[in-house]
Amino acid sequence: MSRMQSVVDVNVLFMNGQGECLFMQRANTGFRDGQYALIAGHLEPGESIEECAIRESKEEAGVTIAPGELEFKLVMRRDSDTNRISFFFACRSWQGEPANMEPHKCSGFVWAKPDHPPAPIVDYVAAALAHIREGVMLADFKP
Repeated sequence: MSRMQSVVDVNVLFMNGQGECLFMQRANTGFRDGQYALIAGHLEPGESIEECAIRESKEEAGVTIAPGELEFKLVMRRDSDTNRISFFFACRSWQGEPANMEPHKCSGFVWAKPDHPPAPIVDYVAAALAHIREGVMLADFKP
């Protein structure tokens, strides 16, 4: 029997003072282009989950998150060819103004209430937002 391996990704829900979340519209990646998602990225070898969230936030949105500013919300296993494990964190405090640092991968940002996200939204992100709203911290997603 072979051992299953997983790809780990980390997603950040930037929450502003109006209860809105920052969404990015994917572009030119070949994966869900035109759909809205969260600031997110893959865990790199030797990197902690928190370090991944901090790095991706800087790379994609140009903001700095201090260690300890992330609030764990959900871990979700996603059925896919890579058997993904996705971590979701809320962040309410950061340095800098969010800006599109990767215009070749993102066509722009929009702030929206997490219970009324922009459309079209990536299906697993919609499922994660519903789980978070319901207080679920461990979930599976099957497209």
